[in-house]
Amino acid sequence: MKKLFILLSASMLLLLGGCSFLNDAQDTLTYVNEATDYLAVATDFAGNAPALAQQAITDLQAGEDFQNMLQQMQQTAIAFNELQAPEIAAKLHQQIIEQNSVIISEIETFMSNFQDGLLDPAILENTELFQTVQDITSIIDQVQQLGGE
Repeated sequence: MKKLFILLSASMLLLLGGCSFLNDAQDTLTYVNEATDYLAVATDFAGNAPALAQQAITDLQAGEDFQNMLQQMQQTAIAFNELQAPEIAAKLHQQIIEQNSVIISEIETFMSNFQDGLLDPAILENTELFQTVQDITSIIDQVQQLGGE
């Protein structure tokens, strides 16, 4: 009877340990998927925003479209910051949060440089926004590699 009890106890411990491993793997996979989605949004923004910003200097419709794009990117960055990263991705997630802080701040600067629906052209000369968004893609590439390990 003792042997059976010991065997059952050991089996339960192995199962519980296995469940923890599976949960960690699932959390990592979920995070990698979220990071991949964020990468797609950031890549799209980095590819389209500079040209739209140029148009927003003289075109009211482009100005409105650019403001909407900025707001969506800001909301997406804030939402990504709120994700719980698995332990294996914690340092990378912190790096993304730091980059997102710059992005959010730069977006606020852009939003305050619209006058009568048009973008002040001086803002385009002194911005880190587009480069910072591109920098995030290299960090997220590292996160995606976690999913492949």
